[in-house]
Parts: sequence; structure tokens; C-alpha cells
Amino acid sequence: MHSSFKIAASMAVGLLFTAAAFAPVDAAGKPMLVFVTNGSSDFWKAAAAGVKKAQSEMPGFDMSLKYPAQPTAAAQQQLLDDLVTAGAKGIMISTVDPKTSTGMLNKIAGETALFTTDSDAPQTKRIAYIGSSNVQAGLQAAEIAKKAMPNGGQCEGFVGLPGADNAKERIAGFKQGIAGSKITLVDVRGDNMDQTAAKKNVADILVAKPNINCFVGIYSYNTPEIYAALKDSNELGKVTVVGFDDDPVTLGGVKQGVIAGTVVQQPFKWAYEGMKLMAAYAKGNKAGIPANHLIIVPTKIITKANADAYIANLKMMMK
Repeated sequence: MHSSFKIAASMAVGLLFTAAAFAPVDAAGKPMLVFVTNGSSDFWKAAAAGVKKAQSEMPGFDMSLKYPAQPTAAAQQQLLDDLVTAGAKGIMISTVDPKTSTGMLNKIAGETALFTTDSDAPQTKRIAYIGSSNVQAGLQAAEIAKKAMPNGGQCEGFVGLPGADNAKERIAGFKQGIAGSKITLVDVRGDNMDQTAAKKNVADILVAKPNINCFVGIYSYNTPEIYAALKDSNELGKVTVVGFDDDPVTLGGVKQGVIAGTVVQQPFKWAYEGMKLMAAYAKGNKAGIPANHLIIVPTKIITKANADAYIANLKMMMK
């Protein structure tokens, strides 16, 4: 369900909000802070738990996580407009397509405190990014692939939104990580966050490219769909699988040894820390905003060796 980020030269502009814009709402309700995803996916359940925890610690705010009607920039724009109209004092968003949404995001940033997560939009007036270094995550995925295929291999990647920065940066990191090895990334197929299409993409590659011996699932649901397609084709365990994120199917496959490893993010922490940061900002406290406007939450490699410990910790965190 995520670096080498280009920092816009005029990021200071993102801080030019009047105190009145972030003053607490009147007696009609509490200041509203919202986490907006890039689409509907189980990946965001951890972020929802993070929002819930922050809410329990800061009852003076109204905190929530919301999904756009569709995984498109237009649907996100509609949701953002609705939230601003409703009086949201802070919004944290995983942008579907930041490159084409600059105008829209800058408009929102002029009306409320705008933060980004998961997929950044550094060219906008967003206040700060809180999330993974997606390039680093791609590098870690490459480490998994190189360890699993010391003699090399040919990989096919699968992703929801190829144009999103988190996807492009993970792919770039993976390519950088396998440079000089005998591993190649032949192509990457998108599915527009349609899980049926994601599984079909894998099934199609199994038929069309029998020479491919490595699949890389770049979004959280891609690896489970890879697992399902390989199982249906009796190819499970015969193809190296490298994943991202901690879907239960992915973690189960890692424990089985049929998925070489997965690079996990910390969406719980993004949401929990992000809500606290937005709450402080809404009160006029900008001390938590770093000079480079980036708050990087580390990603981790999970393999069969540490999967049980990670799963146990995840269960505790989600309570």
C-alpha cells in the first residue's frame, strides 16, 4: 500500500500561511486533520491504526483517514476540495500523480496545511513530506534479489501506478541496486490499482515470457497477486519473488520460503507522527518541520529469518 527527493528551491513559500488559517474551529466542532490515501488498499489499514492512536492521545482534534472514490488525481482533487470546504485544518496526502497535480495541490496548500506522505510532491507548496525513501526501498529490494539470485536472472516488475513518484523511485532504486550484477529488470507493468488486472498481468507474463525467472511486486497488493498467479500455475517456488510491504499473504510467502523477501514501510508511523505534527502546526508550533522539509521513516528488509519477529511486533502495534 514510498529517497532521493528533489527539494524545490522555494519550499519556504509553503510556510507562508497566516495564523488565522490554522486557528481552531469554532464551537461547531474540533479542528479537523485528515490523512488522504492514493486509493483503497489493505496497505492503509496500518495508517488507519496510526491515525486512531494519535486521535486517542489528542482528543481535542477530529482525526480521520479517507480514501478517494477512485485512484485518480481527479478523485483526489474532489476529496481535497470537499475537505477544505468542510474546514479541514490539515491534510496529509499520498498523491496519485504529483507531476500533473501541482496546481491543484498548491491551491489546497493555500487553503490549509498540506503535508505529503508515501508519494511526495516536492515541487509544490506542501509543508513537509513524512514517509519512506522510495529509492532506498528499491535499493533494498535489489539486495534481496541479488542474494536470492547470485547467478543472475531476468525480472519483471508489477505496480499499480507507474507514473506515481513512489513507483518511479522504487524502480529507479532497484535498477541502481542491480547495476553491475547479472540481474536485469526487463519491464514493469501497471494495473491502475486493479487487483484483478494485477493478477492477470502476472499470468500473462508467465505465458508470454517464459524466460522471466524473477517477479518484483512494487505495490503492497502486487506481491500477493504474484503469489496467487504462481500458485494457480503450479510455479510457486520456481520463480524468485521480491516484494514490497507487509500484506499477510506476502509475509506468509516469506515464511514459507517462496518469497525471497519483502521491503516493508511504516505507514502506522507515518500517520501517527504525521497527525501529531499537523496538530502542532495547527497550534502554531512549526518546530517539528525540518529545514529540508523531509521526515524519512526507514524501510526494513524482511526475510524468512526475521519474519516471525516482525509479524509479532506488527500485531502488537495494530492493537
